[in-house]
Amino acid sequence: MTLILLGTAIALIVGAVGTRLYTELAKRRGWAQFVRMDGPTTHLSKRGTPQMGGIAIMGATLAGYLLAHLVTWSAPTVSGMLVLFLMLGVGFVGFLDDWTKIRRERSLGLRSWQKLLGQTTVAVVFALLATRFARDGITPASFRISLVRDTAIDLAAFGVIVGTLLFVAWAVLMITGASNGVNLTDGLDGQAAGASAMAFAAYAFIGIWKSLQNCRALVEPGCYEVRDPLDLALVAACLAGACIGFLWWNTPPAILFMGDTGSLALGGALAGLAIMTRTELLMVVLGGLFVFETVTVILQVGFFKLTKRRNNGVGRRLFLITPIHHHFEMRGWSQVTVSIRFWLISAICVGAGLALFYGEWVLRAG
Repeated sequence: MTLILLGTAIALIVGAVGTRLYTELAKRRGWAQFVRMDGPTTHLSKRGTPQMGGIAIMGATLAGYLLAHLVTWSAPTVSGMLVLFLMLGVGFVGFLDDWTKIRRERSLGLRSWQKLLGQTTVAVVFALLATRFARDGITPASFRISLVRDTAIDLAAFGVIVGTLLFVAWAVLMITGASNGVNLTDGLDGQAAGASAMAFAAYAFIGIWKSLQNCRALVEPGCYEVRDPLDLALVAACLAGACIGFLWWNTPPAILFMGDTGSLALGGALAGLAIMTRTELLMVVLGGLFVFETVTVILQVGFFKLTKRRNNGVGRRLFLITPIHHHFEMRGWSQVTVSIRFWLISAICVGAGLALFYGEWVLRAG
């Protein structure tokens, strides 16, 4: 537990101080936000706010993780390093998107296919590496689809080659889905950072619990077959601390935005933790707010295209605008009201996810 507490404290402090220092640097360099013109008019005042604050979040997370290991003189693990690699890799794709916006002075960065190609490339490398480095017969990732632990659905049953391809495809779907989900949620001051902090705090608890109930140390009903659960808890705790440190400056009115650099990195890390802790489907519940934001965008686009074909080129919309948080703004809700209520939704989802996780263990152990 000393490792976890130390990493969290370092990430939080570095996140808070580093975010402030980075903000001053971004102001001097002119790394400013460009606002979409079809959104709520209240967002026009945000034009010129420094962005790419995800650099500070990633830096604080790395500082917390590495310094915690250095101070306690313990070695990092393959599982922890792989999640950090995924965070940095997908975050770099987001950085390229943000940098393109800054250089071209517009609100559109990389093309959709370019961003997806970058995310997919990083996800494929992560997935292939995660199925190696076995220790005591356990690899960082499993070919079995998981809920709160590995289920009976085994992709390896289709053979080594096909099973590997299926797992890679599954990992790519999770990583791109989670990273884009957090990206869509990041549209209001503090909203994505607050929701992410809650989700990562949940994964810190899951990692600690799976470490205490690990089958390597405690063989009994309900134990977990997970490699390096305590180090995964450290990564999650550092991410939560970094998000909270960043949130100090990102609450309304925000002086800095995380940009795609931060949102893609946080979503990638979330998916990586889900894969490594064997809680892949549980991520849908823990990250319920991100799922909600994504689904509303899909419904909006799908409904518009469907009605456009049926109404001689005139499409209709389900919502005033998506992502859905902007819809409520245009209905008259203040940004603070939307963010806080969406935080509450996130908290409910995290609570429900943890209840499912613990309830499953109680049933098995009992």
